[in-house]
Amino acid sequence: MAENTPGDPVDDLAKLQRAPRAVAAWQSAQQHLLQGRHAPALTTYRNLVKQFPTVPQLWAELGIAAAGDLDFALAGQACARAAELAANDSALLVSIGQQYHRLRRLKEANECFRRAAAADPSSAHGSLSLAAWLERDRRLDEAWACAEACLARHPHDSRALYFRAFLLHRQGLNGEAETALRDLLASDLRDPDVKCSACHLLGVVLDALGRYPEAMRWLVEAKTLVRQRADTASLQQTYDKMDRARRELVAALKPETIRRWREKADAEPRPHSLAFLGGPPRSGTTLVEQILGAHPEILVFDEPESFAQEVLNTLAPPQAAKGPTVNSLNALAPSARANLIQRYFKSLLREMPDEPDGKLLLDKNPSLTASLHVWLRLFPHSKIIVTLRDPRDILISCFFQNLALTAPNANFLSLEGTARFYADCMDTWLRLKDLGGFDWIETRYEDVVRNLEAAGRRVTEFLGLSWHEQQAAYYETARQKFVFAPTYHDVTKPVYDRAVRRWEHYAEALAPLQAGLAPYCRAFGYSEEV
Repeated sequence: MAENTPGDPVDDLAKLQRAPRAVAAWQSAQQHLLQGRHAPALTTYRNLVKQFPTVPQLWAELGIAAAGDLDFALAGQACARAAELAANDSALLVSIGQQYHRLRRLKEANECFRRAAAADPSSAHGSLSLAAWLERDRRLDEAWACAEACLARHPHDSRALYFRAFLLHRQGLNGEAETALRDLLASDLRDPDVKCSACHLLGVVLDALGRYPEAMRWLVEAKTLVRQRADTASLQQTYDKMDRARRELVAALKPETIRRWREKADAEPRPHSLAFLGGPPRSGTTLVEQILGAHPEILVFDEPESFAQEVLNTLAPPQAAKGPTVNSLNALAPSARANLIQRYFKSLLREMPDEPDGKLLLDKNPSLTASLHVWLRLFPHSKIIVTLRDPRDILISCFFQNLALTAPNANFLSLEGTARFYADCMDTWLRLKDLGGFDWIETRYEDVVRNLEAAGRRVTEFLGLSWHEQQAAYYETARQKFVFAPTYHDVTKPVYDRAVRRWEHYAEALAPLQAGLAPYCRAFGYSEEV
């Protein structure tokens, strides 16, 4: 191997590692990143890449800092430089691809994942990352070929065997998927993450095969394994603290509070026409979003991070002891509010090469429904759409999700926790709806799947627009774009109603929760009959 020359990435990295002050600066910048202090991190990374210009990890982290500081042009440039320098580093290329994904630069993300797989064909991680990306983009044939090539090199790799079973399920070959998963679980399976995922997927597969009691047993097993491995008690404490603060705030709101927010905003310029689409998870938000997104005058944003990052994290940083209060929201200075609005739109429009030209912007984000009171502080004139669905169907659908473990998602490790999460979300909505002072509409999932045009027309006209013929074939539009929501594989199909009253298959498991769900069934017009 030839000796490193000046400017060689390895040479620059060695120099950095021999410079204590540079190492300390790098560690400080990484701490700033972890704590969301992007501006000071960015300053440090700019200095570091001047001194050590060929260290790809520095450029990759500079890109993260730039994105957090809303300099998306610099973030893209930094990611491109990192990818150029990491030409043979499969793991780092995967990481850069994930960063491009967060930037919603999908072409570049795709290229990074392909380069990661090519950089080290022997790397199962690189190959499976590409396969997962292809599946996520609904290119199942390519994903299958990639997974099979990985298995040819690594026939006993548990991650590859799991992903093959997952692809069988995606293709509707649930009998074959069941066999593959049972074989995997019966093997010497040592990877705890794969074991959890395999148990969970087996539950999903058995549900698709109509074997409901066994499906529930495997789901419970998967979630038990997660609880054994993770500090879910700490996550639950974090969530409970957030929920208590939210309930205190919402209880303290008065009708005149929201009315006053709206009156103060009457004279302010509105940079864009804006609507919010929320509701509890798995209530049909993605379906309604796709129907509205097929309208040529509506620009939809699929679960962006903009409001959470630029507003919620500013008003209530993750490390803060408590969230905002009514007093702090009322006391928000006009200049501070204007700055939050400006940052929100700058972040939201990161994926748009041009201005939206007067289109209505629709932020679809079920996770923000419990923070709708904060949304109304900034955007009291926005139109609010809330999707409804039988609470019992929502519980079962949420329980079937295999989501990254966060404080809110820790609730989905039990049916009782899932019911509590649903109640927390919908109590906020019921309280705000009762307070009034803003423009809102509810739409029911069951109505949408039974008469798409009637339900879609009603919501479209609420937004001040006329129904467009393209909306009836929303799935054709969805097939032409990347869908970020977890239900990306469903929304490219024509509407179906087989998920209505799905909960009846799991009535026995839901029986202890029926009394607690009854008030919500009544509030939203669903039969309480078991």
